[in-house]
Amino acid sequence: MLQPGQPAPDFTLFDSDKQEVTLSSLRGRHVLLLFFPAAFTSVCTAELCSVRDSLKDFEGMNAYPLGISVDSPFTLARYKAEQELNFPLLSDFNKEVSTTYGALYENFVFGMKGVSKRAAFVIDPEGILRYVEVLENAGEQPDFTAIRAALGETTAAS
Repeated sequence: MLQPGQPAPDFTLFDSDKQEVTLSSLRGRHVLLLFFPAAFTSVCTAELCSVRDSLKDFEGMNAYPLGISVDSPFTLARYKAEQELNFPLLSDFNKEVSTTYGALYENFVFGMKGVSKRAAFVIDPEGILRYVEVLENAGEQPDFTAIRAALGETTAAS
């Protein structure tokens, strides 16, 4: 399992606009990775809409949120549009990044296999993990108070 203080594993995924996004290309700013199980589900929608509604707060901390799920880029595009999400959603359709970050359910509801766990990672401008939270219960949301605190600590240090 990944721990704070370790380098964040680099990756390249397609976003909902079918553009490649590479984590290392975002160096110089804080990145908030938010893995979520599935588009169009109630807890995921509540979580991502809260980030949408708080985007100015995150931008004030020089933080760039990225949502990641195993949904296809096409599903994520529709979901992003319907929910008016104002940050990128990345497709980990092949489950490689979710696996690398320890954020993958082998077995999920309704017999689904290989679904992203709900998880949050704060990465500092140098690419180092500063906050790690991987939830086993998909009905819970990440601790956004702790996430903001981690962002505030790393913002003050940079």
